[in-house]
Amino acid sequence: MLFEEIIGLQHLKKHLITTADNGRVPHAQLFIGKSGSGTLPLAIAYAQYVLCKNKQGENIAENKNCNERFKKLAHPDLHFAFPVAANQKIKKHPVSSHFLEEWRQFIKNTPYGSLFEWYQKLGIENKQGQIGVDEAQEVVKSLSLKSYEGGFKIMIIWMAEKMNTAAANKLLKLIEEPPNNTLFLLITEDEEQIIQTIRSRCQKLHFPPLPEDEIAAFLEKNQNCSQSEALKIAHQANGSYTRALHLLQKDSGDQQFETWFINWVRTAFKAKGNRATVLKLISWSEEIAAMGRETQKSFLLYCIEFFRQALMLNYKAENLVYLEPVTPGFKLEKFAPFVHGNNIQDIINALEEAIYHIERNGNAKIILTDLSIRLTRYLHKKAA
Repeated sequence: MLFEEIIGLQHLKKHLITTADNGRVPHAQLFIGKSGSGTLPLAIAYAQYVLCKNKQGENIAENKNCNERFKKLAHPDLHFAFPVAANQKIKKHPVSSHFLEEWRQFIKNTPYGSLFEWYQKLGIENKQGQIGVDEAQEVVKSLSLKSYEGGFKIMIIWMAEKMNTAAANKLLKLIEEPPNNTLFLLITEDEEQIIQTIRSRCQKLHFPPLPEDEIAAFLEKNQNCSQSEALKIAHQANGSYTRALHLLQKDSGDQQFETWFINWVRTAFKAKGNRATVLKLISWSEEIAAMGRETQKSFLLYCIEFFRQALMLNYKAENLVYLEPVTPGFKLEKFAPFVHGNNIQDIINALEEAIYHIERNGNAKIILTDLSIRLTRYLHKKAA
């Protein structure tokens, strides 16, 4: 993957090219950015630039064989670690090396793909993947070997926040004092979930949301999309090329999330002092609880963003509002006044707490029922 194939991020590309050209490559780097911001594609492009000794401007003619191997992600000095879980193929002790074929297909078809899409690829969307201690042992073993071509060995750890404590502690010493010419590229959406001792040993690169005009231009060029449609989708994508593709293909899952959300808030509005409606909230909780945990988490994150969009509309920041609900009879501008400075923090805290407990395998029905009852109270709070 070449830098020119990646959307935007010119300042980060320039920085990474400069470090490689000057021979000053930090041994551990942490790429921080939301899904769809290009963290994984840029890490792979950087690894290709370093391992193939490409020159500024990406002159790949001098090392054609190396660059050809990268098209298949088959370079012997490039290693990956990513979240996995047992599935129909691997029943016990799953590690990344068991799923390299699926991983290469995933990157080829969806280089900006999300964690949930990866879980769908493995058939584990109802589970929670992790980077465990078995994986850490594999990383140590891979990097203990000599470089195949006598240069760098590069380990890309995707979704590094999914490392459990045992794995993180096992890798800490290796990241702190790696073998010569070893480069760690850790990729995360939530750096706070990575233990501080690892974070402190990495040079951090923060990835901003992708600009609308660059997403639109990329859609026009690569997805046979009209200019007007590309601009509309880019605005709704909120800086994520992953989301832009889903909107273009009309498979984002947001329509189902929107239906769940609107049914939820409508019932919550009616529930105050109405016992029969409380039973509907419990039924709603049971419906969502029947989904996989990753779906539940994705939905609750969608709810957080929906409430934030309503808040911005309520406070006249229309230029920051990209959400366009399609449910008949629901108008965001009519819902927005009920989300304000006197309840937004309570709502967000409740949703984040629910995500926290779901991640830790709490009883989803109880968690979501409690959340629903709290939401009823918060939505009836008056603005200060």
